[in-house]
Amino acid sequence: MKSPIFAPYPATRFRRIKNRAETRALVRENTLTTDDLIWPVFICDGENVEQSVPSMPGVMRRSVDLIAEAAKEAADLGIPAICLFPYTDPDLKTSDCAEAWNPNNLSNRATRAIKKAVPNIAIMTDVALDPYNIDGHDGFVVDGKILNDETVEALVRQTLSQAEAGTDIIGPSDMMDGRIGAMRVALEAHGHTNVMIMSYAAKYASTFYGPFRDAVGASGALQGDKKSYQMDPANSDEAIRLVARDLSEGADMVMVKPGMPYLDVCRRVKDQFGVPTYAYQVSGEYAMLQAAAQNGWLDQDRVMLESLMSFKRAGCDGILTYFAPAAARVLAKR
Repeated sequence: MKSPIFAPYPATRFRRIKNRAETRALVRENTLTTDDLIWPVFICDGENVEQSVPSMPGVMRRSVDLIAEAAKEAADLGIPAICLFPYTDPDLKTSDCAEAWNPNNLSNRATRAIKKAVPNIAIMTDVALDPYNIDGHDGFVVDGKILNDETVEALVRQTLSQAEAGTDIIGPSDMMDGRIGAMRVALEAHGHTNVMIMSYAAKYASTFYGPFRDAVGASGALQGDKKSYQMDPANSDEAIRLVARDLSEGADMVMVKPGMPYLDVCRRVKDQFGVPTYAYQVSGEYAMLQAAAQNGWLDQDRVMLESLMSFKRAGCDGILTYFAPAAARVLAKR
């Protein structure tokens, strides 16, 4: 992009435009609305159950009945999509991860309940084995190694189970090679032609996921780390190759995760491909901002909106954020 030419001061005064809220609005380059928000929520067993997540202030695990109520709240606020993550009973976690494709697992029950209660909200579901794996990994573990191809077969079963329950958007977060193509072929073959795939295409092996693992009960189960399948935080070119691959295999949308530490990657992806690009403002990002706000070090509403705007400025079409309901309420007042 060419640099604009300005007359020298005082003919050019940048403060003229900044002088009034009305003119600032006229020249604003990016806009944040509720249409940009996807709300990740956590599901637990039981009825009328709410459990706080200590490492994520203000975030709850909710039973299926209350998740349906939360989805209605989101729809009433104008939030277009909700993303489901299950807190699986430890007794259901096994080495074969069979609960992942159980038609009546937490995620599928919640999907059906939301579809019945709030048909006008899009449902996104997580595809990975870590909530169901006794080892806490996203794939099958044999002799300490994560198996790729065998895991992809299981992920396809999980994908079809979620599609049959009524999900609108499949969110593969596993980072196995070849899974997008296998999922797309299976969805087409089983008549789920309108089910979208938002690929976690550039998912980094990040320390910012810690509170999330508490929320889904994976922290204690995880053996080792996920560096053999998630991305090295030092890499950016690799993200471009991964996004290109997932798009070529049938992804409709792509995601960068985490968000704020990887805004440069978001920008590169959007500039390179021009496809629907999303970022996940992950649990560690949320927890840091909330902790600072609760200590009075930051203004919660203002820093929340500023952080979300950074994603739009970096080229994102939307953001998965735990701030979604709070942000929607603040935006509605503006």
